[in-house]
Amino acid sequence: MKLSIEIKKLAGLLFFLSTIAMAQRAEAPDFRYDVGGKINDMTLTQGGTMVVATNDGLVGIKPGNNDLLFNFQDYGRVKPEELFFVPNAPYLVVGQTGFGAMTTKKAVIDYMSGKKLFSTEDNGWKMVWTCDVMMPENKLVVSGQRRAADKYANAVAIYNLDSGEQEHYFTMKGSETVSGRPLLLKDGLILPTTKTLKKISMSGGGIDWSIKVDDIKWMVADETEKEIYGFEISANGSNTKVHKIGSNGSLLWGDPHKVKGHVVNFEILPQGLAIVSNVDNSGKSGLAKLASAKAESKIGFLSAANGEDLWEKAPKTKGYVQHFYIMEDGILFGIYEGGINKISFDGKTLFKKPLKTGENILTMAQTDQGLIYITSEDANIVNLETGDPIWKKPLKYKRADAVASAYDEKNGRYLISADEDLFSVDAANGDVSTLAESKFDGKESPTDVEVRNGGILLTSDQNMMLLDWGGTTNWHEYHRAPGKSAVGAILMGLTAVATAATATAAYAEANANRNRLGYYTSKGEAYADLGDGMAMATGASVAEMLRRFKATSATENAQFVLTKLDEGVGLVKLNKDTGAVEKEIVLKDKKPEYKVDDFGGILYYKADNNSIFAYDLKK
Repeated sequence: MKLSIEIKKLAGLLFFLSTIAMAQRAEAPDFRYDVGGKINDMTLTQGGTMVVATNDGLVGIKPGNNDLLFNFQDYGRVKPEELFFVPNAPYLVVGQTGFGAMTTKKAVIDYMSGKKLFSTEDNGWKMVWTCDVMMPENKLVVSGQRRAADKYANAVAIYNLDSGEQEHYFTMKGSETVSGRPLLLKDGLILPTTKTLKKISMSGGGIDWSIKVDDIKWMVADETEKEIYGFEISANGSNTKVHKIGSNGSLLWGDPHKVKGHVVNFEILPQGLAIVSNVDNSGKSGLAKLASAKAESKIGFLSAANGEDLWEKAPKTKGYVQHFYIMEDGILFGIYEGGINKISFDGKTLFKKPLKTGENILTMAQTDQGLIYITSEDANIVNLETGDPIWKKPLKYKRADAVASAYDEKNGRYLISADEDLFSVDAANGDVSTLAESKFDGKESPTDVEVRNGGILLTSDQNMMLLDWGGTTNWHEYHRAPGKSAVGAILMGLTAVATAATATAAYAEANANRNRLGYYTSKGEAYADLGDGMAMATGASVAEMLRRFKATSATENAQFVLTKLDEGVGLVKLNKDTGAVEKEIVLKDKKPEYKVDDFGGILYYKADNNSIFAYDLKK
């Protein structure tokens, strides 16, 4: 009896020691980084580098060793609004303005290699007006005022971002300043200034032509680079003028085309020019609001010859254009407030009547049966030529805060999760059925649906549920959140970065193929498509980013959940096929600040004010 008690005590002690050992192993990071100053912000870049803003500057982290990739302290503390991560490119632009414009500072860092490629101080600039990364050319175009050594001349320079070396340098006469984003062509650079629009030759540096068009903010050229379109935005941003300029500097339209609102989409087509502008009167009230245009998107189709609108009657939007696709026979568009329509290039409505849909069109994509659309309220597949529904009736559900979908190829059906119901839609005949109810714990609803080899996986922040092909629950794992504040701060930070990026002209250039309707694909294929958009660019860092986009996610078979463990708050690694806990990382922090790189399989954790730990999640 006594021996049995001692054995039980020994077994309990061994279990306690093994638990401590496991927790200690989990807590020990694979890499430690002392960033040298108080951490203010953490941004996970598209390329996988973690950029950390501190009281002293910026540091870059790429797991592999405990050394920092870069430590940029030239400007001291950098605020989040002073950073711009160029979309689909490995570059970070840092911009600071002091008490006067004369103290403007700019720097460009390759966050994949850690190299500082440009700075106003190192490259002889007193102040900078514009600093634009041009992709896929992989060039940097800078305009501004030079320092004393260059007699404070106004100038423009082009730098090679593979090496950071200056390739071209042009001086400007008088007080003329660059007013918008330059346009880089094969044989020259078109500069929009406060007085003129001019083209500078790449070969000799001379001015090929100069015309009296001022305050152009951005430009696009056709594939031949013989026709250039410039966009002049009114002082209050309420209207836009579109100019057309020939390669020889001639104004090809007698008068610019005037557009209400701010142009958000412009596509040069053989049949004409598709243009979308947004009118926003949300800041107006009273008589001013009554006198202003209705807050909505305007769609037009212009003649490339003279800029006149080719459509006698523009299609009514009654809201903002959320989706805009160029098809072989016309233009397909979806409105955020609900509704899909298609119009031919000569202005004729191709659908029998505008298609009514629910609000917030989350998905528009091609399938073998037609166009699938999924909104926050309904879903259907429609004939792309007539707009007639393919499904006998649309799948409708009460407005859902969370909607996710996937295609089950094995069983030939679409799976759509809306709040607590998983619907199955037969791809062949459109028959709709409720496959399962998915009641999650913690007041959560599924935010993702994934087809696995062993069934259908539904997930949210704290829940995972695997269903068999008939909708029966195989297992359901729930790990209670340690507190809303910990997760919320991370999500808000990521959203803020994305919002800042989408507001720039560079974002539009990086997504040049966004007006092509794609096929309904998985998230992995979507990332591959994103990589295809970079394929024309060169350079080692671009190639490294491409490899990342093409690679399969390192955590495709696991989900990481923040929860409260026995030893404190931490992350658990859950197997997507079994729900089993494969790893625990105890962070010992009630409100941990962390970010997970799903593609690289790395967890970054702010261990204290000056330190970041990195954990390899692939182990």
